[in-house]
Amino acid sequence: MLLAEGNQSSGFTFILLGFSEYPDLQVPLFLVFLTIYTVTVLGNLGMIIIIRINPKLHTPMYFFLSHLSFVDFCYSTTVTPKLLENLAVEDRTIAFMGCIMQFFLASIFVVAETFMLAVMAYDRFVAVCNPLLYAVVMSPKLCVSLVSGPYAWGIISSLTLTYFLLDLSFCGSHIMNNFVCEHSVIVSVSCSDPYISQLLCFVIAIFNEVSSLIIILTTYIFIFVTVMKMPSAGGRHKAFSTCVSHLTAITIFHGTVLFLYCVPHSKNSWLTVKVGSVFYTVVIPMLNPLIYSLRNKDVEDTVRKLMNHLTKF
Repeated sequence: MLLAEGNQSSGFTFILLGFSEYPDLQVPLFLVFLTIYTVTVLGNLGMIIIIRINPKLHTPMYFFLSHLSFVDFCYSTTVTPKLLENLAVEDRTIAFMGCIMQFFLASIFVVAETFMLAVMAYDRFVAVCNPLLYAVVMSPKLCVSLVSGPYAWGIISSLTLTYFLLDLSFCGSHIMNNFVCEHSVIVSVSCSDPYISQLLCFVIAIFNEVSSLIIILTTYIFIFVTVMKMPSAGGRHKAFSTCVSHLTAITIFHGTVLFLYCVPHSKNSWLTVKVGSVFYTVVIPMLNPLIYSLRNKDVEDTVRKLMNHLTKF
């Protein structure tokens, strides 16, 4: 791989501008993001613990949800601590390999989440359309295979994109106009032609979005048809209610990703990109456990019992 001579030195660094153009907002933004990150960690780890300790939640749906929570926790932890550091100190540098590693890990988790949501759509399809065969179809072996797929494809996609980033040369300005080492900001400071790397990123992003959305839309079309054929209004309401949380998570996640990566870059200001990046890297990992816990009686009962148990000590 052809790296610029500067890339090979241990002192090669990038500067993440983040939100430095708003000096008066550094402290308020730090407090806001710290609060969001705290809620994210507590929410996602709490969801994993709740699912593990409540036997009622030992089902395929909650098995997938626990992995979604794990992905959200890892994704947020990859990005947010560095964001908080840059808001707290004036030194906003990040080492070249540190930046590449952040991009590598973030890519794994965002791709894994994309297809984890598709897997959860398939789970809802089986539960609604084939309820009598649900326990047979969604066997532990199949569940493990369905969860392994998003992780494996996330690693493959990330390795591919990272390889072509490392093939670029970097010289001159090392200033990145963002708070996270995203693909677009890394190639923006490259002094070699990033066309292949940009094209590859666009193709992978489109493939991931289209393929996952095809799975989601297809499953929900079958779910909708099946539910509308139910004779009981109560049955229809119950069936739809099991899908509301998942549909909400899908809409927020895919809506943000489509806006950021599937719209031509020239139409987005850097501020718009930053705000969008904040939403899907910081805010969405916090929202998912809240979305799935609201109006969920089993989760609420487990939290209540856990809190009562803790207060006894």
